[in-house]
Amino acid sequence: MAEKYGLLIDYAWCTGCHSCEMACKVEHGWAAGEANGVRLFEDGPRMMPDGKYEYTYLPVMTSLCDLCADRTAAGKLPTCVHHCQSACMKYGTVDELTAMAKDMPRTWIYVPEQ
Repeated sequence: MAEKYGLLIDYAWCTGCHSCEMACKVEHGWAAGEANGVRLFEDGPRMMPDGKYEYTYLPVMTSLCDLCADRTAAGKLPTCVHHCQSACMKYGTVDELTAMAKDMPRTWIYVPEQ
């Protein structure tokens, strides 16, 4: 059985820059307002018990995300990973990503349906 690939999102470091959304739109030729393979959600601001405010940004892959199949088949990274300015997105096998996630408390792993 072939290895499954996915994305590890370390949302502790996402700055909400929207580079992943824009890169996806350009890569796939989607116009503004059209569906996209990734959406960036913002949670906050909210005051934490220590009196500081917290914002959380979370890139979420939609059902349109195919991990940039053409790019990855050519040995390139998915465009969202390549253009992520905070380097909070990683691409790899599910086993590799799971091992990385053990040391990262605010992550999630996306694996597209196959």
